[in-house]
Amino acid sequence: MLKRTAIPMAVLCLAATFAQAQNKVTLSGYIKDAASQEALIGATIFQTNSQLGTTTNEYGFYTLTLPVADTFGLVISYIGYQAQAKKVATKTNLRLDILLEPDGLELAQVEVVASRNNDNVQRAQMGVVDVPMRAINTLPVLGGERDILKVIQLLPGVQGGQEGTTGFYVRGGNLDQNLVQLDEATVYNPNHLFGLFSTFNVNALNNVTLIKGGFPAEYGGRLSSILDITMKEGNREKYQVEGGLGLLSANLTVQGPLVKNKSSFIISARRSYADLLLKPFVPKSKNGTTYYLYDLNAKVNYDLGKNDKLFLSFFNGKDDARYTGANSLNYGINFGNATGTLRWNHLIGNRLFTNTSLVFNDYHLALSTTQGKYYALLFTAITDVTAKSDLTFIPNPKHQIKLGAAYTHHKLYPGGVSAKIPKKGNRLTIDRKSIQQQPSDEAAVYLSDEWKASDNFSISGGLRAPYFTRGTRNYIKIEPRLTAKLSIDPTTSMKASWTVMNQFLHLISNSTASLPTDIWLSSSNLVKPQRSEQYALGLFKNFNDNAIEASIEGYYKTMHHQVLFKEGAQILLNSNIEDLLTFGSGKSYGVEFFVKKNFGKLAGWASYTLSKTTQTFPELNFGKPFPFTYDRRHSVSVAGSYEFSKHWTFAADFVFNTGAAFTLPTGRVPVYEDGSLYNGIYYDLSGRNNARLRNYHRLDVSFIYKKQRHLFGKAYDSEWVFGAYNVYSRSNAYFVYLTTDRYTGVPSAKQLSLLSVIPSVSYNFKF
Repeated sequence: MLKRTAIPMAVLCLAATFAQAQNKVTLSGYIKDAASQEALIGATIFQTNSQLGTTTNEYGFYTLTLPVADTFGLVISYIGYQAQAKKVATKTNLRLDILLEPDGLELAQVEVVASRNNDNVQRAQMGVVDVPMRAINTLPVLGGERDILKVIQLLPGVQGGQEGTTGFYVRGGNLDQNLVQLDEATVYNPNHLFGLFSTFNVNALNNVTLIKGGFPAEYGGRLSSILDITMKEGNREKYQVEGGLGLLSANLTVQGPLVKNKSSFIISARRSYADLLLKPFVPKSKNGTTYYLYDLNAKVNYDLGKNDKLFLSFFNGKDDARYTGANSLNYGINFGNATGTLRWNHLIGNRLFTNTSLVFNDYHLALSTTQGKYYALLFTAITDVTAKSDLTFIPNPKHQIKLGAAYTHHKLYPGGVSAKIPKKGNRLTIDRKSIQQQPSDEAAVYLSDEWKASDNFSISGGLRAPYFTRGTRNYIKIEPRLTAKLSIDPTTSMKASWTVMNQFLHLISNSTASLPTDIWLSSSNLVKPQRSEQYALGLFKNFNDNAIEASIEGYYKTMHHQVLFKEGAQILLNSNIEDLLTFGSGKSYGVEFFVKKNFGKLAGWASYTLSKTTQTFPELNFGKPFPFTYDRRHSVSVAGSYEFSKHWTFAADFVFNTGAAFTLPTGRVPVYEDGSLYNGIYYDLSGRNNARLRNYHRLDVSFIYKKQRHLFGKAYDSEWVFGAYNVYSRSNAYFVYLTTDRYTGVPSAKQLSLLSVIPSVSYNFKF
């Protein structure tokens, strides 16, 4: 009997599904910039009759399934573009590509103001911040270098590192717990000039998104945050040249069509030039410093057909510094990143979007130092090769299903040496060839579904299963992801999330050393994968027709298998670095307040974070909990810009943070005819992070003057930027160092402040 009824029931289900499909129409396509054909990521398309809508993905693609009607009233909008209203008459599925015209600050007229994006309230996602490119281009930064990482530091739940640097720490996590991706390729050290500004040239970027909680299932491998950066594709309509000259570097970007409306390219380069200007005046025999940096971005895209797109992107950045001093201190440092990404987008029908990628990235850091009778060498490098494929299926506006798989082959090269300079013979050298590599493999599969159960309730659930192997050691993990949203009214919602993350690569930092000794290691029998579990609850509210966003998010996060060097650990070339490590756990909790205004002449945000982060290591601080280095109880930031006229714009940001924790030695032991770079003295560092620096605060301002000018009869846009970093010259601590009075022998700790008020001026142009 069961067999007789099974076939008819299946037929009825298929018939019902088919009948339902016949009562639906699917609109799909790409939303792009009308002037350049650049994809608009996160653009909104909204159907006024049914109140259904969606947003474009990271490639500008959308799909929207609607009940059949005689006509569809559509409103399409994107920040910085004129909102567009359309009426579409169709009874069948339709491919509809849409071009939006760039606008000034006034985005939309009254009749379409309700179309402004309200994803922050209506979607089942938490801890996601789309960083406005307008803020990146206008907010004042050090040396006049526009910098996405400095802007990231102004967001709630994000702490900056040392004074002036671009390092960022998210919700109590360490530096290595942030996954920074440029066109899907991992950038392990996204910094220039010892971290004073980032390695990303803003002119080459299209979109920047920070995810700090409620992680989607497609992301993994880090505990604290995902910084997803997308490069521009290049202008498909016309050739365009833009560039700039600042106090630290010069940059130039060229883009244009290869085959009009079918293929385009972009090449963007930046280099410091102080070394070139000073080289003729500095004899090689003299002591001094040399430094240069550069970065290069390039991307090509090609439409293989209506449903297929091919992208090839490349990035290379490098820093090289040398110092020869008369005081016996010499150093050399060379580090850089190189990435390459080949991607293929393919549409299957009008509801299925696939992306397949091959990714290569390489990072290295080489450091050499000589001081007195001792020298130290450090080398660490990572080479990754990744293959991945992702599929997005949107059967109807209530479901967005994603699934995918990824595989990465890692090669790590960790090593270092610290020793006395030999009286005879050669010093040891260190490079990739002299270090035993650590090969490992990492793979993952994931599945997620964002489901709108009703007008008031939606849920995003997912599961990620990573696998890691190194030698004979294998790790298989399960990472559930769950976010739920309950609407209180059309402009207010409550959200909750639970996320489990695992991390198989570790950056080991020795914060007590006088020079950077950060080394990347992979998980092994001894070094367990890091694991975090994060719970979050938030209230989200929009005001003034979605022009103002406000939110309150609370979170609680536990972190296991954290890794540090043991106190007093000395790195030797042939030693097993894993024997120098100690393992522990951490926890972080806090509340974040955020208000953001996207529209109008005045735009910007204000945030306040109240948080606490502690770590517990059985072998450190007598096994008692101690503050994380960048635990800061209070963190306040205000950032914004105001357009006085079509020519003048004023921008400013203010930051206040509780002082960072640091370790103050409780004693010292002199060691004669031994030691290393510590001047023959070993310190008793048994009390971990037992002191704090002074509270940190700073005000930066900038004035931007824009005007269209003419050169050889051709119009171009010019921009002067006048700014000042740390306007009232606050003496914020860069670090604290230990010294001894040469006469009394009494030890003391002194604060070093590097950056007082720093004025800047830069000039930008665009043809």
